[in-house]
Amino acid sequence: MGKPAHFVIVGGGTAGWIAAFIIQDSARRKKLDAKVTVVESSKVPTVGVGEATTAAFRVLLKYFGIDEFEFFRKTEASFKLGIRHQDWRRKGYTYYGPIDDPHQVVAPPPGAPSDYLNVYCVAAGRPVQEMHLFQPLLEQHKAPYARKADGSLIALGPFHHAFHFDQALVGKFFASKSKDVEIVDALVSGVERDRVNGDITALVLDDGQKLEADFFIDATGFRKQIIVKELAAPWISYAHELPVNRALPFWLPIEEGEEIANYTRAWAQEAGWMWMIPTQTRYGCGYVYSDEFRTPEDAKREIEGVLGREIEVRSDIRFSIGRLETPWMHNCLAVGLSSSFLEPLESTSIHGTIVQMMLFARRFLKAPGEMTEADRADYNRRVGRQVDDFRTFVNTHYMTERDDTPFWREVRAHRIHPETKERLARWQKEMPRREHFPDYLEGLPHIETQLYYPVLNGLGLLDRETARAEMARDPKLKRFAQETVDGLVREYRSAANQALGHAEFLRIVREMG
Repeated sequence: MGKPAHFVIVGGGTAGWIAAFIIQDSARRKKLDAKVTVVESSKVPTVGVGEATTAAFRVLLKYFGIDEFEFFRKTEASFKLGIRHQDWRRKGYTYYGPIDDPHQVVAPPPGAPSDYLNVYCVAAGRPVQEMHLFQPLLEQHKAPYARKADGSLIALGPFHHAFHFDQALVGKFFASKSKDVEIVDALVSGVERDRVNGDITALVLDDGQKLEADFFIDATGFRKQIIVKELAAPWISYAHELPVNRALPFWLPIEEGEEIANYTRAWAQEAGWMWMIPTQTRYGCGYVYSDEFRTPEDAKREIEGVLGREIEVRSDIRFSIGRLETPWMHNCLAVGLSSSFLEPLESTSIHGTIVQMMLFARRFLKAPGEMTEADRADYNRRVGRQVDDFRTFVNTHYMTERDDTPFWREVRAHRIHPETKERLARWQKEMPRREHFPDYLEGLPHIETQLYYPVLNGLGLLDRETARAEMARDPKLKRFAQETVDGLVREYRSAANQALGHAEFLRIVREMG
């Protein structure tokens, strides 16, 4: 028997530990003899910002058999049932993007096209959000759980929710759950490479020791320490179409007795937008803005004026928005912020990490010596398309009616990507359908119509006459859709009346520990 294949992840944190978990678990399932090591330094402080996920994170917890209530307790997590988009379409206008999908629970009539319930709602002039279970919960700050007579908790529906949490605690939580992952407390100062094929043979650590391995995962965040600094992977910028490039993070307290939001608040401002992400004890907030239109001092003043209170700015974050052209180069794969970064509007970062690592593990994981150039090209093509889809979706949020500041006028006039325009033009002639999003991620979750519809509908970008014409083709389907939507609205409003308040749910779960 030869030595086990050695996979080394550089950088802990959320992305690094998700990568370690998935590789270790998949190697075991594939009967690949593998050893997994995480290199993370206790000298590097982790910034405890509020972070939001998509429902893919809950799928991951279930996949690994991690107790969700324990996760709530250990990471100060709260529910994320959607996003509250405030002042995007125009000032004073708010719409929600719930993340559940009613199509999952309704058996369609034979031959019914995809998304027919969404199409019906648009045709009838009804908000697509109203047939979602999460919509009344979002409006009322409630949890998707009720309490049975015996005091136990029961889920109100089958839908996966997402989470907000303190990301400093999540890395620690995953580390505590790892059984066979070796942890090396060190900084990486350089790499050694094979002179013939350019592969990395070893990491050079800050104490002079070398760590040899067969495959390396760069989870060093914005530093991109291995993939860019050592391997010089090229970068594709999205700076033109995603025009915010700077963030001013701060915290706000959650007052005693205050109900806790169960959504990420994305509040459009004069030169960008502000996020507000609740954990159990505070809101992690930040103003993401374009420094073409605001200095940091102006940005701070603007936010203090909006909130009516002084804030303590925790840092000044500048970022490059875009992705690596080749996230997998030689025997090194970049994940998380090392691989791509988009403004945090739709929680694409952790979602992307989960899906990319699941894709890699499912399709490409084998002994590193057997991995080929064709494997790398195939992975890079799929992941590049995934992140391009994220870009187009986020860019769509900027198709607004706002023209009240220079930033919004500039964005509307010059920063809409050609693919965004192309999709919106197509969806004027025919309603968005699931088939418009080819599956190249092997059925793993992706941004498709379930997330597009609430945003397109909220921004007023769907054509009611087009929807009406499509529903008119099949009067029986139209009747079925109407009865189904009416039934879902009734059922979900009634369920919301039974639901626990968000803060009360979190208190109950904390007391279980």
